[in-house]
Amino acid sequence: MEKVASHLHPEGSYDVSAHSAPTGREEIWRFTPLKRLRGLAADATFAPSATATTWNAPDGVRVENVTGDEAKGLRGISGLVPNTLFGARVLAEVSDTLLVDVPAETELDAPVVIDLDGKDAGVVEAAHVALRFGAHSRATVVLNHTGSATMAQVVEVKVGDGAQVSVVSLQDWADDTAHLTHHQAVVGRDASYKHVAISFGGDVVRMDCNVTYDGPGGEVELLGLYFADEGQHIEHRLFADHNAPRTKSHVTYKGALQGKGAHTVWVGNVLIRKVAEGIETYEENRNLVLTDGCTADSVPNLEIETGEIEGAGHASTVGRFDDEQLFYLRSRGIAEDEAHRLVVHGFFNDLIRKINVPELEEKLLATVEGELAKNVLKDAQ
Repeated sequence: MEKVASHLHPEGSYDVSAHSAPTGREEIWRFTPLKRLRGLAADATFAPSATATTWNAPDGVRVENVTGDEAKGLRGISGLVPNTLFGARVLAEVSDTLLVDVPAETELDAPVVIDLDGKDAGVVEAAHVALRFGAHSRATVVLNHTGSATMAQVVEVKVGDGAQVSVVSLQDWADDTAHLTHHQAVVGRDASYKHVAISFGGDVVRMDCNVTYDGPGGEVELLGLYFADEGQHIEHRLFADHNAPRTKSHVTYKGALQGKGAHTVWVGNVLIRKVAEGIETYEENRNLVLTDGCTADSVPNLEIETGEIEGAGHASTVGRFDDEQLFYLRSRGIAEDEAHRLVVHGFFNDLIRKINVPELEEKLLATVEGELAKNVLKDAQ
């Protein structure tokens, strides 16, 4: 029987010449406004970085920009073999790597925070980040993106056996930013990996988040929170590649949209390979449309090559305010603008708690409040 062609079996290459610039007709690019990416997905010349990068480095944890042979040796530590032109170009053309190295057995009480503050959206730049967590370590790393930038980025994560790791990427850019980023992780035997994508700012933000397993027993939780305003395009694409037995993945993404031309895209891909017996996977995406003129695309994909699994499923919804909730709140004497605010906070609150980074909770709630103030509260008055 001839195997059906699938975009979930990409053939990658480190050779830049093996890749062509996307046209928008490809499955993996069909939603993305390529012209607004300013050449990041194609052949734009990468200039020296205009982004200021600072961090905190707890005792025993190495955080450093490395160059030369050490930087080259970090290319592909996640198992990444690029299947996009921009990914291959970043690995081939960026001379330095921001390395976060958490040694084996290390347990951190507070997150490592990397602040990336863009200074000029007119500078087209690229960056490579490597996060390496030793066996049985416990740590959280936060990548906090702010300011104005035009950036192509590859973030690689290697999770050692038995480690318990969280990586949070916060895209809180200024309105003129274009950010194209690929996050790739390999999860060790019996390890636990949580990846959190939070996207609020920017003109165009597209994040690809891929996960594979380096042995049985690995567990992955992929969480996402996004809020698109007028004219914004926010896109998240996920790929959980179950290439080892007795592995787990659970995906929960929630987004809200408001304002004319706001567009969000969520594509959740799960591949269960023939060798991946006894796996469990579930993915869900919920979208709350707050005003007219918005578009939310939500596309779950599940490809199964073995029937010997514990469970697999997905859910996807796009909807407006729950009229019953609003009626209940209004009937209790709550003003319309406050009722709208409470419904949106309720929509996001459980997800924010799942992130489990106390240092971020207040910031995220305040950001949601600020987003609501732009349109919803004003319209409800």
